[in-house]
Amino acid sequence: MHSRLRSRLRSAISRTALIVVVVVVIVIIAAGGFYALTQVKTTSTTTTSSVTSSTTSVSSTSTTLTSAFGPANKSELIDDSSGAGTGAPDTLDPAAGDYGISDDMVYANVYQELVTFEGGNSDTGVVAPSLAQNYSSPNNENYTFNLRPNVTFYPNGDQLNASTVWFSFVRGNYMNTAIETSNFLYVTENSSVITTTGMALPWGLLNAVQNATGLPVTTNYGLAATVLNQILSNFNANNKTVQEIMSYPHQAYVVTGPLTFVANELESYPYFLTNIAQWWGAIVDPAFVDAHGGVQNNTDNTYFALNGGPGTGPYYISSVQTGYSTIVLKANPTYWGKTASNIVPVLQPPRIPVIILNYGLSATSMEEGFGSNQAQISFAGLPQFGTVWSDYGYKQYTTGLNSLVDNFGTGPNTYFIPMNVEEYPTNNTDFRLAVEHAINYTQLLDATYGYNGTVYGETFLGPLTPEWGSFYNPDDLSMYSYNVTLATSLINEAGIQEHFSLTLPNGSTIGDKSAAALGSVALDYIAPNSNFEETMESILTEDLAQIGLTITTTGVTAAIEDSWTTPAQWPAMVMGIGWGPDWNDPILQELDEVVTPEIYFTWMNLTTVNDALANATFNNNKAQLTNDIAQIYNATYNYAPDIWLPNYDNYLLVQPYVAGMVYSPYTTIFGQFWYNTLYYT
Repeated sequence: MHSRLRSRLRSAISRTALIVVVVVVIVIIAAGGFYALTQVKTTSTTTTSSVTSSTTSVSSTSTTLTSAFGPANKSELIDDSSGAGTGAPDTLDPAAGDYGISDDMVYANVYQELVTFEGGNSDTGVVAPSLAQNYSSPNNENYTFNLRPNVTFYPNGDQLNASTVWFSFVRGNYMNTAIETSNFLYVTENSSVITTTGMALPWGLLNAVQNATGLPVTTNYGLAATVLNQILSNFNANNKTVQEIMSYPHQAYVVTGPLTFVANELESYPYFLTNIAQWWGAIVDPAFVDAHGGVQNNTDNTYFALNGGPGTGPYYISSVQTGYSTIVLKANPTYWGKTASNIVPVLQPPRIPVIILNYGLSATSMEEGFGSNQAQISFAGLPQFGTVWSDYGYKQYTTGLNSLVDNFGTGPNTYFIPMNVEEYPTNNTDFRLAVEHAINYTQLLDATYGYNGTVYGETFLGPLTPEWGSFYNPDDLSMYSYNVTLATSLINEAGIQEHFSLTLPNGSTIGDKSAAALGSVALDYIAPNSNFEETMESILTEDLAQIGLTITTTGVTAAIEDSWTTPAQWPAMVMGIGWGPDWNDPILQELDEVVTPEIYFTWMNLTTVNDALANATFNNNKAQLTNDIAQIYNATYNYAPDIWLPNYDNYLLVQPYVAGMVYSPYTTIFGQFWYNTLYYT
């Protein structure tokens, strides 16, 4: 399946569209947004909460038959699924990585954050202490982290301390990468400061510098950039001035002791921990950064991007081939988790010493590598499942195809066709409602996500998915019914209102019978089209023909789609748009991005929706938040700006002798697993 999902990253300097086109069964988004594989699994434990229903998976597909079957080399694991064949990482610097599905398997296993996802999630996000051995917050606004002692970066052996954490957070913000700016804006970065200074700065930093140096950096922004470039590129935590800057209390990030770090948000925000549990919260080694290019305002570090750097995680980057085609990770011999107690599984020392990640493989190569037992983990789209099973050379050690598929279920991602509410004819509400009721959503699900009697997906009523728990569809609105009679009545009313006529398949005319016939309605897709999209487009075309609509599908390039910045440029309908959260905030990470006009999807601009979003942002009262989301649901349900297409399961192909899979849905659009939890049976 080829589908297109995208992320619009919030930036006061520039709005950046991060889009990845995925060939095979994928809809994807760069980190700042969303989209997922069609995937499948064997053993799972599901935890449902007020925000999300998530799956923590520790799976083993082994049976008594697998004792004679295993990897060619038990010291290594080959993962051909990385990026699901869609391409290599964009960078190995976690402060700059946008392509979560390609980047994150390196980030999650090499670099670490103050806290980590431990598999499942809940309304505040189930995170566990990682580099911080504990943390506290009296108000969801000021967080104190006490760091673990004796943690070092490998391979250079530099020590982790609070100044290292301060450097990492400030560096990430100051580089002003799309991922950093989008995920810290409104949290520890003030958009007005970015606009005024031309720098993405954690709040209060310039005041801290001016207080310690006496230099007028709060008004002279060129001087401020020079001073910060110098400090961060020659970082010396023992310098008295630097210590005064880091310890200045009235700023976003504060060092209060050798192993004590404080983060102060702009607003009381209950999702802060799940935000910084992502790779943009990773802690890096200042000495390595400064020895390889340093830190410059609004600039990526090229050396770090190409080669990666030392980390504190269970693995380190051993080698990187040109173009990131293959990345080899090896077990960190000085990993702090070897001697730690009471740590969650995702922080345990690795059991398989060498991990080989292959990127950008063709579908055929992935199928052959898995079928010959060369690769332990791989991916194939549903249309390739038959070939996967046919080519699999070790059927005697399985109980069927399902024993090779780890299915993690659907994720918190939306996939939809926006209808342009500002342009004819989709500007008419009855027209849009007619479209909703003319579509057979069950057929869409079965035809696109079904294989051999099993459906790997679900229908949902947007703008949230059921994985958001009680925030999903709070008033329990029914799905749009497949009702051709109702759809015909609605399109008839739309024709009368907009003065067009339509001819039904039986030859009768509806709408304004004295008016000209409505021409074809555009349904654009991002070329090249795929079998998956062709199937879905065919069903949609046939369904809408029942109410007299003629649909014309047209392929456009991603660059052209990116250029659509006004309602007049945006077509009536666009296939394969989607959105997914970076962390589990239903407002800032999902609704704000899907139902506001700034994202250029439907151009909906309803006062009811906008007011509810404003009320819900940074709202710590669950009852009020749920009520605001219910208002948004009711308004969008009746306004019908989007066709909510079925969501897909996230899955991987995993050899039956691989066990210990732990999965979290809130990391990339496909979720995330950790190599150090895996082992061979």
